Amino acid sequence: MTKIFKIICLFSLPFFYGSAFANQPKDWQLGFQKAASKGMEDIVWFHDYMLLPIITAITVFVLFLLLYTCVRYRESKNKVASTTSHNTTIEVLWTLIPCLILIVMAVPSFKVLYSQDTIPKADVTIKAIGYQWYWGYEYPDENIIFDSYMVDEKDLKENQPRLLTVDNEVYVPVNKVIKVMITANDVLHAWALPSFGVKRDAIPGRINETWFKADKTGTYYGQCSELCGIKHAFMPITVNVVTENEYKMWLEEAKEKFAKEDLNNNIKVVKKIKESIN
Repeated sequence: MTKIFKIICLFSLPFFYGSAFANQPKDWQLGFQKAASKGMEDIVWFHDYMLLPIITAITVFVLFLLLYTCVRYRESKNKVASTTSHNTTIEVLWTLIPCLILIVMAVPSFKVLYSQDTIPKADVTIKAIGYQWYWGYEYPDENIIFDSYMVDEKDLKENQPRLLTVDNEVYVPVNKVIKVMITANDVLHAWALPSFGVKRDAIPGRINETWFKADKTGTYYGQCSELCGIKHAFMPITVNVVTENEYKMWLEEAKEKFAKEDLNNNIKVVKKIKESIN
Protein backbone atom coordinates (compact mmCIF):
# COMPACT_ATOMS: atom_id res chain seq x y z
CA MET A 1 0.00 0.00 0.00
CA THR A 2 2.85 2.35 0.86
CA LYS A 3 4.54 1.65 -2.49
CA ILE A 4 1.32 2.43 -4.38
CA PHE A 5 0.98 5.72 -2.46
CA LYS A 6 4.54 6.72 -3.35
CA ILE A 7 3.92 6.00 -7.04
CA ILE A 8 0.73 8.11 -7.01
CA CYS A 9 2.56 11.00 -5.30
CA LEU A 10 5.42 10.78 -7.81
CA PHE A 11 3.14 11.05 -10.83
CA SER A 12 1.03 13.80 -9.24
CA LEU A 13 3.99 16.12 -8.58
CA PRO A 14 3.85 17.82 -12.00
CA PHE A 15 0.27 18.92 -11.31
CA PHE A 16 1.16 20.60 -8.01
CA TYR A 17 4.37 22.17 -9.24
CA GLY A 18 3.32 23.16 -12.73
CA SER A 19 4.52 26.73 -12.16
CA ALA A 20 8.12 25.46 -12.12
CA PHE A 21 7.92 24.46 -15.77
CA ALA A 22 9.33 27.36 -17.70
CA ASN A 23 11.42 27.84 -20.83
CA GLN A 24 12.78 24.28 -21.07
CA PRO A 25 11.72 20.66 -20.44
CA LYS A 26 11.77 19.37 -16.87
CA ASP A 27 12.07 15.87 -15.44
CA TRP A 28 8.68 14.18 -14.98
CA GLN A 29 6.96 17.03 -16.78
CA LEU A 30 3.40 16.53 -17.98
CA GLY A 31 1.79 18.92 -20.44
CA PHE A 32 3.23 21.81 -22.38
CA GLN A 33 6.03 24.15 -21.46
CA LYS A 34 4.96 27.47 -19.99
CA ALA A 35 3.60 29.73 -22.75
CA ALA A 36 5.58 32.85 -23.63
CA SER A 37 3.47 34.14 -26.52
CA LYS A 38 -0.20 34.71 -27.35
CA GLY A 39 -0.02 31.98 -29.98
CA MET A 40 1.11 29.38 -27.46
CA GLU A 41 -1.49 30.56 -24.94
CA ASP A 42 -4.20 29.90 -27.55
CA ILE A 43 -2.80 26.41 -28.19
CA VAL A 44 -2.70 25.60 -24.48
CA TRP A 45 -6.29 26.87 -24.00
CA PHE A 46 -7.51 24.77 -26.93
CA HIS A 47 -5.79 21.70 -25.52
CA ASP A 48 -6.76 22.13 -21.86
CA TYR A 49 -10.31 23.45 -22.18
CA MET A 50 -11.48 21.91 -25.45
CA LEU A 51 -9.62 18.72 -26.37
CA LEU A 52 -9.01 17.26 -22.91
CA PRO A 53 -12.65 17.51 -21.71
CA ILE A 54 -13.92 15.99 -24.97
CA ILE A 55 -11.35 13.17 -24.92
CA THR A 56 -12.03 12.48 -21.24
CA ALA A 57 -15.80 12.37 -21.75
CA ILE A 58 -15.48 10.01 -24.73
CA THR A 59 -13.10 7.72 -22.84
CA VAL A 60 -15.35 7.53 -19.77
CA PHE A 61 -18.44 6.92 -21.91
CA VAL A 62 -16.81 4.12 -23.94
CA LEU A 63 -15.45 2.53 -20.75
CA PHE A 64 -18.93 2.62 -19.23
CA LEU A 65 -20.42 0.97 -22.32
CA LEU A 66 -17.79 -1.79 -22.23
CA LEU A 67 -18.36 -2.52 -18.54
CA TYR A 68 -22.14 -2.36 -18.90
CA THR A 69 -22.05 -4.72 -21.88
CA CYS A 70 -19.81 -7.20 -20.08
CA VAL A 71 -22.11 -7.29 -17.04
CA ARG A 72 -25.52 -6.94 -18.69
CA TYR A 73 -24.95 -9.45 -21.49
CA ARG A 74 -22.80 -12.02 -19.73
CA GLU A 75 -23.47 -15.65 -20.54
CA SER A 76 -24.97 -16.51 -17.14
CA LYS A 77 -27.77 -13.97 -17.66
CA ASN A 78 -28.28 -14.60 -21.37
CA LYS A 79 -28.57 -18.28 -22.10
CA VAL A 80 -29.91 -17.47 -25.56
CA ALA A 81 -27.83 -14.85 -27.43
CA SER A 82 -29.58 -11.92 -29.08
CA THR A 83 -29.75 -11.99 -32.86
CA THR A 84 -30.22 -8.21 -33.24
CA SER A 85 -27.83 -6.83 -35.87
CA HIS A 86 -29.17 -3.32 -36.67
CA ASN A 87 -30.66 -0.38 -34.79
CA THR A 88 -31.49 2.66 -36.90
CA THR A 89 -31.62 5.09 -33.98
CA ILE A 90 -28.24 4.10 -32.63
CA GLU A 91 -26.64 4.15 -36.08
CA VAL A 92 -27.95 7.69 -36.71
CA LEU A 93 -26.71 8.86 -33.30
CA TRP A 94 -23.21 7.42 -33.63
CA THR A 95 -22.89 9.21 -36.98
CA LEU A 96 -24.34 12.60 -36.01
CA ILE A 97 -22.75 13.00 -32.57
CA PRO A 98 -19.12 12.60 -33.80
CA CYS A 99 -19.90 15.08 -36.61
CA LEU A 100 -21.19 17.62 -34.10
CA ILE A 101 -18.13 17.10 -31.89
CA LEU A 102 -15.81 17.73 -34.86
CA ILE A 103 -17.71 20.91 -35.78
CA VAL A 104 -17.40 22.22 -32.21
CA MET A 105 -13.65 21.49 -32.26
CA ALA A 106 -13.15 22.99 -35.72
CA VAL A 107 -14.12 26.57 -34.84
CA PRO A 108 -11.37 27.33 -32.27
CA SER A 109 -8.96 25.07 -34.18
CA PHE A 110 -9.30 27.10 -37.40
CA LYS A 111 -8.88 30.31 -35.41
CA VAL A 112 -5.54 29.13 -33.99
CA LEU A 113 -4.32 27.88 -37.38
CA TYR A 114 -5.27 31.14 -39.09
CA SER A 115 -3.46 33.25 -36.49
CA GLN A 116 -0.30 31.18 -37.00
CA ASP A 117 -0.35 31.40 -40.80
CA THR A 118 -1.19 35.12 -41.01
CA ILE A 119 2.10 36.92 -40.38
CA PRO A 120 1.73 40.56 -39.29
CA LYS A 121 4.23 43.26 -40.22
CA ALA A 122 7.56 42.16 -38.80
CA ASP A 123 9.73 44.24 -36.48
CA VAL A 124 12.65 41.79 -36.78
CA THR A 125 13.32 39.25 -39.52
CA ILE A 126 15.51 36.19 -38.93
CA LYS A 127 16.52 33.48 -41.37
CA ALA A 128 17.16 30.03 -39.86
CA ILE A 129 19.06 27.49 -41.97
CA GLY A 130 19.30 23.85 -40.98
CA TYR A 131 22.57 21.99 -41.56
CA GLN A 132 23.79 18.55 -40.54
CA TRP A 133 23.97 19.10 -37.58
CA TYR A 134 23.70 22.70 -36.46
CA TRP A 135 21.70 25.84 -37.19
CA GLY A 136 22.80 28.90 -39.12
CA TYR A 137 21.14 32.29 -38.59
CA GLU A 138 20.96 35.51 -40.53
CA TYR A 139 19.53 38.92 -39.68
CA PRO A 140 19.04 40.19 -43.26
CA ASP A 141 18.19 43.75 -42.23
CA GLU A 142 21.24 44.01 -39.96
CA ASN A 143 23.88 42.32 -42.13
CA ILE A 144 24.50 39.68 -39.45
CA ILE A 145 25.20 35.98 -40.04
CA PHE A 146 26.44 33.27 -37.67
CA ASP A 147 26.33 29.54 -36.93
CA SER A 148 24.98 28.02 -33.73
CA TYR A 149 26.50 24.76 -32.46
CA MET A 150 25.57 22.73 -29.40
CA VAL A 151 27.99 23.07 -26.49
CA ASP A 152 29.50 19.72 -25.46
CA GLU A 153 28.65 18.47 -22.01
CA LYS A 154 32.25 18.80 -20.82
CA ASP A 155 32.23 22.50 -21.71
CA LEU A 156 28.94 23.41 -20.01
CA LYS A 157 28.96 26.12 -17.37
CA GLU A 158 26.86 26.20 -14.22
CA ASN A 159 23.07 26.13 -14.83
CA GLN A 160 23.48 25.53 -18.57
CA PRO A 161 21.14 22.71 -19.66
CA ARG A 162 22.61 19.63 -21.31
CA LEU A 163 21.81 19.15 -25.03
CA LEU A 164 20.13 22.58 -25.19
CA THR A 165 22.98 25.06 -24.76
CA VAL A 166 24.59 26.60 -27.87
CA ASP A 167 27.66 28.73 -28.45
CA ASN A 168 25.89 31.53 -30.35
CA GLU A 169 22.34 32.33 -29.24
CA VAL A 170 19.56 34.13 -31.09
CA TYR A 171 18.49 37.46 -29.57
CA VAL A 172 15.10 39.09 -30.09
CA PRO A 173 13.34 42.02 -28.40
CA VAL A 174 10.31 41.43 -26.19
CA ASN A 175 6.82 42.41 -27.39
CA LYS A 176 7.97 42.67 -31.02
CA VAL A 177 6.79 40.68 -34.03
CA ILE A 178 9.57 38.30 -35.08
CA LYS A 179 9.32 36.73 -38.52
CA VAL A 180 11.40 33.59 -39.04
CA MET A 181 12.24 32.36 -42.55
CA ILE A 182 13.20 28.69 -42.35
CA THR A 183 15.07 26.55 -44.86
CA ALA A 184 17.71 23.81 -45.00
CA ASN A 185 20.97 23.23 -46.81
CA ASP A 186 21.05 19.43 -46.98
CA VAL A 187 18.19 17.31 -45.58
CA LEU A 188 14.87 17.97 -43.87
CA HIS A 189 15.02 19.68 -40.48
CA ALA A 190 12.38 21.41 -38.34
CA TRP A 191 12.74 24.62 -36.32
CA ALA A 192 10.67 24.28 -33.14
CA LEU A 193 10.25 26.42 -30.01
CA PRO A 194 7.53 25.01 -27.72
CA SER A 195 7.16 28.08 -25.49
CA PHE A 196 6.27 30.20 -28.54
CA GLY A 197 4.03 27.60 -30.17
CA VAL A 198 6.29 27.59 -33.22
CA LYS A 199 7.26 24.63 -35.41
CA ARG A 200 8.05 24.68 -39.13
CA ASP A 201 9.83 22.24 -41.43
CA ALA A 202 13.14 23.31 -42.93
CA ILE A 203 13.18 22.07 -46.53
CA PRO A 204 16.12 22.39 -48.96
CA GLY A 205 15.29 24.74 -51.82
CA ARG A 206 12.20 26.13 -50.11
CA ILE A 207 11.57 28.86 -47.52
CA ASN A 208 8.82 28.37 -44.93
CA GLU A 209 7.77 31.28 -42.76
CA THR A 210 6.45 31.56 -39.23
CA TRP A 211 6.29 34.23 -36.55
CA PHE A 212 6.00 34.83 -32.84
CA LYS A 213 5.69 37.71 -30.43
CA ALA A 214 7.29 36.88 -27.10
CA ASP A 215 5.64 38.63 -24.16
CA LYS A 216 8.14 37.57 -21.50
CA THR A 217 11.89 38.08 -21.28
CA GLY A 218 14.07 35.06 -20.67
CA THR A 219 15.90 32.23 -22.38
CA TYR A 220 13.85 29.73 -24.35
CA TYR A 221 14.96 26.40 -25.74
CA GLY A 222 13.90 24.21 -28.64
CA GLN A 223 15.31 21.44 -30.81
CA CYS A 224 15.24 20.15 -34.34
CA SER A 225 11.99 18.20 -34.62
CA GLU A 226 12.57 16.27 -37.85
CA LEU A 227 14.76 13.17 -38.04
CA CYS A 228 17.78 14.39 -39.98
CA GLY A 229 20.55 11.90 -39.36
CA ILE A 230 22.82 10.46 -36.71
CA LYS A 231 23.17 13.72 -34.75
CA HIS A 232 19.55 14.81 -34.95
CA ALA A 233 19.38 15.03 -31.15
CA PHE A 234 22.26 17.52 -31.07
CA MET A 235 20.66 20.47 -32.90
CA PRO A 236 19.32 22.66 -30.08
CA ILE A 237 17.79 26.12 -30.52
CA THR A 238 18.33 28.87 -27.96
CA VAL A 239 16.49 32.18 -28.14
CA ASN A 240 17.08 35.02 -25.70
CA VAL A 241 14.16 37.43 -25.35
CA VAL A 242 15.50 40.72 -24.02
CA THR A 243 14.41 44.32 -23.57
CA GLU A 244 14.65 46.82 -26.42
CA ASN A 245 17.77 48.45 -24.98
CA GLU A 246 19.50 45.11 -24.41
CA TYR A 247 18.66 44.08 -27.95
CA LYS A 248 20.21 47.26 -29.36
CA MET A 249 23.37 46.65 -27.32
CA TRP A 250 23.56 43.08 -28.64
CA LEU A 251 23.08 44.32 -32.22
CA GLU A 252 26.05 46.68 -31.89
CA GLU A 253 28.28 43.85 -30.69
CA ALA A 254 26.91 41.34 -33.22
CA LYS A 255 27.48 43.70 -36.16
CA GLU A 256 31.17 43.61 -35.34
CA LYS A 257 31.43 39.95 -34.35
CA PHE A 258 29.12 38.44 -36.99
CA ALA A 259 29.26 41.02 -39.78
CA LYS A 260 28.39 39.49 -43.16
CA GLU A 261 31.12 40.08 -45.73
CA ASP A 262 30.27 42.43 -48.53
CA LEU A 263 29.40 40.57 -51.73
CA ASN A 264 31.41 43.05 -53.80
CA ASN A 265 34.54 42.24 -51.83
CA ASN A 266 34.06 38.54 -52.56
CA ILE A 267 33.67 39.29 -56.26
CA LYS A 268 36.88 41.33 -56.25
CA VAL A 269 38.75 38.47 -54.55
CA VAL A 270 37.52 36.00 -57.18
CA LYS A 271 38.61 38.35 -59.99
CA LYS A 272 42.07 38.71 -58.49
CA ILE A 273 42.42 34.93 -58.22
CA LYS A 274 41.41 34.52 -61.85
CA GLU A 275 43.84 37.23 -62.98
CA SER A 276 46.69 35.61 -61.05
CA ILE A 277 45.89 32.23 -62.65
CA ASN A 278 45.85 33.72 -66.18
